[in-house]
Amino acid sequence: MIELKDVSKVYRKGIREVKALDGIDLRVGPGEFVVVEGPSGSGKTTLLFTVAGLVRPTTGSVVVDGVDLVGRTSAELACLRKEKFGFVFQMFHLIPYLTALENVCVPMGLSGTSPTESAERAGALLDRFGLGERSDHYPSELSAGEKQRVAIGRAVANHAPIILADEPTGNLDPKAADEVFEALDEIHRGGAAVMVVTHDARLVRAAPRALRLENGKLAG
Repeated sequence: MIELKDVSKVYRKGIREVKALDGIDLRVGPGEFVVVEGPSGSGKTTLLFTVAGLVRPTTGSVVVDGVDLVGRTSAELACLRKEKFGFVFQMFHLIPYLTALENVCVPMGLSGTSPTESAERAGALLDRFGLGERSDHYPSELSAGEKQRVAIGRAVANHAPIILADEPTGNLDPKAADEVFEALDEIHRGGAAVMVVTHDARLVRAAPRALRLENGKLAG
C-alpha cells in the first residue's frame, strides 16, 4: 500500500545542505499499524509528508496503492490525498466555530456526501470514539484528548484507507494519550493502514511495529 525505495530529501540553504531523509526504504501494508519514533529534527514529519505527497523527494520513489507520486502534478497529488489519506495532527486543527459533529462532517461535505448522511456518519463515529454526548460541543468546550478523538473521527469520515498521524499524543496527558492510541488501534484493526510519527515512548512500546528514525536514516 505504501512503498518507499531509496528516498532522500535534501534541503539547501545557500551552500549548505541538510539531508532530512537519507536512503529510506519502507513498506507499510494494508491494515498495518506502524509507529516511527525519533527525536525532534530527525526527519519524522518530512517522512510523513513525503508519504502524503506534500514533500517531493530529492531522490527515490514513493508508491501509494500502486501510484508513483514522483512526477505527479500538484492537482493529481491533491486528488490522491482526498481519496487515500486521513490526517491527524498534534494541534488538532479543528474549526473553532463548528461543533464536534460539524467538524467531523467537513470532509464528507467536501466529497459530496449529503448533509443527512454526513450527520449520521459523524454521529456514529463520535459514538464509536466515546464522544456521543459531546457532539454539540465546540472545540473550546472539549479537553485536549476529546479534541484529538474528534480529529480522528474527521480523519476516517471518508473511509480513508491510510491514516497519517503527526505526534498525535504530543499535547495529551497519559490517560488521553491511551484513549487516542486505542482509537488509532481500532482503526487499524478495522482494515486501514495507520502510520504514526512520534517521540512518545509509551506509544512506541504499545505499537505492533515500531521503527526508529535518526539523522534521516530508518532502522528497526
